[in-house]
Amino acid sequence: MEYNVHTLPNGIRLLHVPSASAISHACIIVNSGSRDENESQSGLAHFIEHLVFKRTEKRNTNQILNRLESVGADLNAYTTKEYTCIHASFLHPYLDRTLELFNDIVFHSTFPEEELEKERGVILDEIASYLDQPEEAIYDDFEDLVFAGHSLGRNILGSTESVNKLNRQDISDFMTANYHTDKIVIAVLGNYSLPKAVKIFTKYYSEIPENSHQPSRKAPAIVPVINRVDEKPIMQAHTVIGTQAYSLHHPFKAGLLLLNNLLCGTGMSSILNLQIREKHGIAYSIESGYSPLSDTGIFTVYFGTDKEKVNRALSLIYKEFRKIRENPLTEVQLQKAKNKFIGQIALGEENRIGLIISMAKSLIDYNKIDSLETVFKKIEAVTTKDMATIATEILDEKNLSVLTFYPLG
Repeated sequence: MEYNVHTLPNGIRLLHVPSASAISHACIIVNSGSRDENESQSGLAHFIEHLVFKRTEKRNTNQILNRLESVGADLNAYTTKEYTCIHASFLHPYLDRTLELFNDIVFHSTFPEEELEKERGVILDEIASYLDQPEEAIYDDFEDLVFAGHSLGRNILGSTESVNKLNRQDISDFMTANYHTDKIVIAVLGNYSLPKAVKIFTKYYSEIPENSHQPSRKAPAIVPVINRVDEKPIMQAHTVIGTQAYSLHHPFKAGLLLLNNLLCGTGMSSILNLQIREKHGIAYSIESGYSPLSDTGIFTVYFGTDKEKVNRALSLIYKEFRKIRENPLTEVQLQKAKNKFIGQIALGEENRIGLIISMAKSLIDYNKIDSLETVFKKIEAVTTKDMATIATEILDEKNLSVLTFYPLG
């Protein structure tokens, strides 16, 4: 896909992606997330993401929310371990309005005390609601196992204790330390010429003071394998199996993405879904995931089932892992897996807001954006030998930690 990059003297970059659609999409991504917090600040990056919608130097909450919604646009945001993202979808005429609003809420929020207290209550409710969803909460507890002692292991929402302690000074210090202008990307996908997009972008972002990036992240240590059972007031058992995995920059990243998709990725024809759900009827929900990060990654398999079936499900999963390790994929099997994965990636490009966010992250992580053809070539370059090595390194049950939420009684 065609794209252009324009960089301001302060380091902020514009990613411009032309599209003939009447619907436009834009985002501002900051390369800062929960991993950049210290332990006492847990939940701060997410707290800031909420608070930027509350008050700026010239707008109150209603004015912020109505600035785009009044013209039918959609405005939203999220925080991850490594990013904070604000994004919007809107009709073609409203690019100026959108980029101005992004500027206002990210760089001119005032964080008044009364808004801090109101939003603190909202987030505490969010934490309580999240803890009531064991199929979600177990992932955070599992990450705390495999990234023990590291900020990557902490819940993005923070804890009740940590959120109650956050204050305006924490916000100011965190943004100064982590909102680096050379790690901020404004991305626009729409029917705009490059000169027009650059003109609007420059108008709102050229005066932002430069705050250059000083690398400070440390990779997590490898921790011993843990097998833990936590009793919870729940009806069904929930289990996550997994390990630390390859980073964004590892040569086996494409291979593990492919293996993950083969095991239990998108669709109903994956290996684990066919075996665990369709053949044996053990689990209604089973899925695998691989999330590469800047200096590490995590691979997981999750399932929920009756407590009496947990060990049987684990046994069947490990059996499939052994098959893949001991009987490497043939060329024909591998090509089928590639064809499926490539098709899914191509269809995913139809999600335009997801596409522009992904491209912006790629610009931050790699300082470039691969074309779809290049992505496909990387997948096609994965060999059966690569897959055998990846399976040996990632799917050996001796190296996999297990966390189970088990019903009380």
